[in-house]
Amino acid sequence: MKYLMLVLKNLLRSKRRTILTVLSIAVSLFIFSALISLPTVANQILADTASSERLAVHNKAGVVYGIPSAYQPKVAAVPHVMAAVRQSWFGGIFHDVKDQFPNFGVDADQADIMWPDWGVTPAEWAAFKKLRTACLVGPATLKRFGFHVGQQIQLKGTVYPFNLQLTIVGELRGKAPPNFLIFQREYLKQAAEAAGMDPFVDTIWARLDKAENATPVIRQIDEQFDNSSAETRTESEAAFFGGFLEQSRTFFRLAEFLGFIVVLTIGLVAANTAAMSIRERRGEIAVLRSIGFTSRTIFGLLLSESVLIGLIGGVLGCVTAYVVLKVFSIGVTIPGLQNIRMPPVVLGETLVLAVLIGVLSAFVPARSAARRNIVDALRAVA
Repeated sequence: MKYLMLVLKNLLRSKRRTILTVLSIAVSLFIFSALISLPTVANQILADTASSERLAVHNKAGVVYGIPSAYQPKVAAVPHVMAAVRQSWFGGIFHDVKDQFPNFGVDADQADIMWPDWGVTPAEWAAFKKLRTACLVGPATLKRFGFHVGQQIQLKGTVYPFNLQLTIVGELRGKAPPNFLIFQREYLKQAAEAAGMDPFVDTIWARLDKAENATPVIRQIDEQFDNSSAETRTESEAAFFGGFLEQSRTFFRLAEFLGFIVVLTIGLVAANTAAMSIRERRGEIAVLRSIGFTSRTIFGLLLSESVLIGLIGGVLGCVTAYVVLKVFSIGVTIPGLQNIRMPPVVLGETLVLAVLIGVLSAFVPARSAARRNIVDALRAVA
């Protein structure tokens, strides 16, 4: 703090250079923190929301092919399975295409047994089972569209050629995906049959009595439907949602690599800028040495200037990345990516990286300038 004003005055002596250096560091750390946040948040959300006691049963060829509705009682009859619930993707939109969010019908009778960790109260589950048009909505979707409990909404069909009138009877909390909306599959079935269609079953969820029974139950379910017209693949909830992200894994790895490349490039630019700035001040540094400033003090002052520039750039980059990621998450329908934010660990890593850029870019030129012979430095300037 003793030399803070001196550090600030040195930074402001060339405002254009300081501003451009700060902005270059801010842009690089914005790119780094934004790219690193994507895989970090995806893995974190999967870990937070997945239950080891839930299994997803779907067509071996992929969820887009569906499985027969008649599989549900057979899955329910497997030992150690406490409940089996059919899920039918509806894919409705609120107003237009940009208003997409995950919404699907589920069997209401065992929904509370299947998802006890979704924070739905007994009264809300009771209302969900009683009212044919009832739906439960995640907090992100409630906030996004301004919905509230008791409100009637209409979802426009995209997969199905009809719309559904729904009444919000409760909120999905706890470990529920924040963008989800669920409603009674029986209501979807009735509407589909009236249109001469059979509702599509993409997944059957199975809840186990104990997580350690997952392996034998998975094997028994899949063996039961071997050689059928719709063979199944059963997997844990984490593996199921992770499958949706698998196609993005290569992008995530590339994003991490590009983030580090950008930071390295800007680090070299910052090092060059620091070297130029210190070289221009050789005379001043020699004068400071001659009036009693030690080499260690001068080295600390020069390093402090560079670290302060790096920190300011890091804070600007982090703030910008936080805002951009928050805006980006609106409308994302990929499970596990509906609530992209900058995790605290990424914030910490980015600020540490900002300090490292400041230290490493100025360390060599500052050390060289601080230790240079006073007479030689004054003679070179003269």
